[in-house]
Amino acid sequence: MSIPFVLVVGAGPSGLLLALMLGKQGIPVQLLEAADSLDDRPRATHYSPPAVYELQRAGVLDDMKAEGAFIPNGACWRKLSGEFLAGVRAPGSSEPNPTPLICLPLNKLSLVLQRHISQLPHVEILYSHKVTSLGQDADKAWVTVETPSGVKTLHAQYIVGCDGANSQIRRSLFGDWEFPGFTWDKQIVATNTYYPFEKHGFDWDSNFVIHPEHWYMAARISNDGLWRVTYGEVGGLTFDELKARQQAKFKALLPGNPDPEDYKIVNFSPYKVHQRLAQRMTVGRFLLAADAAHLCNPFGGLGLTGGIVDVGGLYDCLLGIFSGKADESILDKYDEVRRSKYNEIVNPTSSGNIRLLFEQNPDTALNDSEFLRMCKEAETDPEVGAKMKEGQNALQYDFTQHWRD
Repeated sequence: MSIPFVLVVGAGPSGLLLALMLGKQGIPVQLLEAADSLDDRPRATHYSPPAVYELQRAGVLDDMKAEGAFIPNGACWRKLSGEFLAGVRAPGSSEPNPTPLICLPLNKLSLVLQRHISQLPHVEILYSHKVTSLGQDADKAWVTVETPSGVKTLHAQYIVGCDGANSQIRRSLFGDWEFPGFTWDKQIVATNTYYPFEKHGFDWDSNFVIHPEHWYMAARISNDGLWRVTYGEVGGLTFDELKARQQAKFKALLPGNPDPEDYKIVNFSPYKVHQRLAQRMTVGRFLLAADAAHLCNPFGGLGLTGGIVDVGGLYDCLLGIFSGKADESILDKYDEVRRSKYNEIVNPTSSGNIRLLFEQNPDTALNDSEFLRMCKEAETDPEVGAKMKEGQNALQYDFTQHWRD
């Protein structure tokens, strides 16, 4: 391929999605991935309506459904005993909706995106290409890359960092330790677990359990009985220490207080959780999106949805520049808007979501939590329910309004 218009670093779902959307418009794209294949870990699973809108624009929803994507029936909050407190039915679960909340593990989405990209002559994926440094001038940007055939320098008019929380693009632009925000003093453990939650009264597809010690989320992620169980742990423990505590944690927190022979864990992934936002999402010809630009805790799915909405906005900006309908100043608008959406929506909402689980007294949560009170009102007041659904769409922004007429 000659010098591409866009070079995307990171073949995770955000990088794949951006490459696909640009490539379908005939825009030359190179996609670099440091690993030798796609990441096959399931990771995040739930896509809110703003993310589904972008996936729909990319033309992949039907294939996602063929891979097992389904519409969850909603999310609820419970006490550790399983007692129901309040719930919100998911968009599209009870009425027709063009962009419903859908569920599919990220590794399956990546395979769908890769298949679509393979049909595009303008997009090239290069595995085992690790970026080590970067540079730019008035006309182009470039990265130095370690490859199986030696060190190379690759150029493009724009380079997008979609290379995750440890983004080499962000670190090269701002420094290894310049990622403003904080890390929670608790950590979480994400598992994929086969366990019959339905037999214990968990008839909602997503369940958040409020408890000062044994707080957790249990969400159905497939049609064959697989659940994502993500629970809180004390900070500072090693992987082996967390693994050693797992059986006792499940005994204490899961309904029915199961023994190890009662469930099957197929993935066990402890990790720290962060609330962080890069200083900027554009630096000249270098752009950032998704986890490379910002991080938040996973409760509520705002990290995944926010990253996909980043990609949709950046696609509109780059398409506008490529087609001559926008000038480069639209990238400043991208930085302004997406950082604002993080500060005003993603960060406070996701922080409130996780705090609700371990800070609220479960016995008084319905009175003390404004959010849970709103959920209860929505059960009988359609206007409150509609307002809550509208709030999800606030993450979106139409960058084409800044195109020239």
